[in-house]
Amino acid sequence: MTTRILIVGGGYAGFYTARGLEKILGRGEAEVTVVDPLPYMTYQPFLPEVAAGSIEARHSVVSLRKHLKRTAVITARVTAIDHTAKVATVTPEDGDEFQLEYDELVLTAGAVSRTFPIPGVADVAIGMKTIEEAAAVRDRLIANFARASVLPEGAERTRLLTVTVVGGGFAGIEVFAELRSLATSLVELYPSIVMDDIHFHLIEAMGRIMPEVSLETAKKVIAQLEARDAHVHLDTQLKSAVDGVIELSTGDTFESDLIIWTAGVMANPMVRKTGLPLDERGRVAANTHLQVVDGDEVVAHAWTAGDVSAVPDVSKTPGPGGFCVPNAQHAVRQGKLLPKNIVGSLRGEGTRAYVHSNLGAVAGLGLGQGAFQKGKIGFTGPLAWMAHRGYHGMAIPMWERKLRVFGGWWNNFFLGRDDVQLAMRETPREVFEEFASRPKPAADAVEAPKAAPAVEPATAAEQKVAADAADEKAESKA
Repeated sequence: MTTRILIVGGGYAGFYTARGLEKILGRGEAEVTVVDPLPYMTYQPFLPEVAAGSIEARHSVVSLRKHLKRTAVITARVTAIDHTAKVATVTPEDGDEFQLEYDELVLTAGAVSRTFPIPGVADVAIGMKTIEEAAAVRDRLIANFARASVLPEGAERTRLLTVTVVGGGFAGIEVFAELRSLATSLVELYPSIVMDDIHFHLIEAMGRIMPEVSLETAKKVIAQLEARDAHVHLDTQLKSAVDGVIELSTGDTFESDLIIWTAGVMANPMVRKTGLPLDERGRVAANTHLQVVDGDEVVAHAWTAGDVSAVPDVSKTPGPGGFCVPNAQHAVRQGKLLPKNIVGSLRGEGTRAYVHSNLGAVAGLGLGQGAFQKGKIGFTGPLAWMAHRGYHGMAIPMWERKLRVFGGWWNNFFLGRDDVQLAMRETPREVFEEFASRPKPAADAVEAPKAAPAVEPATAAEQKVAADAADEKAESKA
């Protein structure tokens, strides 16, 4: 009987798991299905450069259907799982939900932005976890420059040219620095705007940024940003962002039109509907072999990897709490080991533990600027920027994607950054609707005149009274 393998989530871990299974499994040995709401995998380390216009948005995503040729891809959400019955409830965007049976379950649903109940954040801020968010941020900043360029000096102009990023991890620092680099390029296109008109604020609750690099390297990054008049607020919390008015724990207040939230992620909430064991942070409990566990007991036929899972980190420098941190490096590596373990289990060949050595960390901080950390070696500048682009340019899966990314960088080197914004794509029918001819409303029907109310016949007594009155009137005239 053919084994049915269901992969929930098509991100790094899910994509690499499916691709690995295609390479290892023999014909007819198993049927693999991937279910994800999106038809593509997003290479998230490129999102800051997408936001800055250095990478075309579509080049940083990988089509699931195009590159998983032996895998059934379903564009829908898994909304519930009954692992005892081995049935998943699948809900497509259109049509009725349906049941999908499986023999082996793989949970790789990834992570989503985690926010706090800060007034205004849910209403005005935007995250940096999806390609759509990155493209929207890029369009918003460019559009704001165009709007501000025709305004006189004042509060509204300042608000449009103020960018706020909440969170000083890798994602926050990279998007902060990349947008500052984009703003520097945009100033050249708008003579009415000078660098002193632009305000960038990064808010970090801790006393340092980028915990993945050394404190010395982090300080160099801050110095580099401050040299570009980008302000980093350490030991500072965001208290309110209602209507774009930023209120900080230090008492500082300013208005900002573009507010980007990067202060944390959490496991995809869909895992709460699986009935599988979760840790205190809502992640799927796992062992080093990427099997789902309940305490010390392995949950049979259930596997997990990537940001949605709590995989023990047994390296020399373990992550917080002794677990692998949610990043692309772990998700990709776990996604490459997981198919080997699944097939090893099916064939009775055993499984291997996930043990890794840290490859280091690289970050892009705008054109020509970056940060690098490998062990005790850390530095910033152009060489670190080249290491960042070299590593991630080769790390994105599939050669057709690598060539598109490197080709885009090559074109930008000679042609410059693409500064065309397409904000109208968020409301693509607006212009059409404005000028489209519509049927004239039907004329109102003419209302017929109301009939006079019917007169009831007089009674005999009423007739006698009327006759007597008439006689009296006649006698008086005589």
